[in-house]
Amino acid sequence: MNSTSHDTVAQRTIQIVSSFNDALNAHDVDAMMQLMTKDCVFESTWPPPDGTRYEGQVPVRAFWREFFGASQDQTIEIEEIWASGNRCVMRRVYRWTEADGKKGHVRGVDIYTVKGELLAAKLSYVKG
Repeated sequence: MNSTSHDTVAQRTIQIVSSFNDALNAHDVDAMMQLMTKDCVFESTWPPPDGTRYEGQVPVRAFWREFFGASQDQTIEIEEIWASGNRCVMRRVYRWTEADGKKGHVRGVDIYTVKGELLAAKLSYVKG
């Protein structure tokens, strides 16, 4: 693969990850899952130290539904994003409001793998 082809794949990878993040910020689980492979993998950050691994559309979808039920204003703000081929790294800030109105945030990194036009893996890590 020449450098131009590699750059094009990297640009498309960033577009797919950005579209997924837009759907996440809209709390649109259906749109998120349409961007993931049937055998997708998601590794959450909870509980420490290793988080939980979810494999396949059904468990990943169930995680996101429960996740969005915990707060109505969760967002992920991209601080920096880059890709090499079908692999992408995104530095981000996750923000939320707790039931008592207290706001919180945590900084972290997500590592993505894209297969074709879909996300095959999202591995999440946080500071703290």
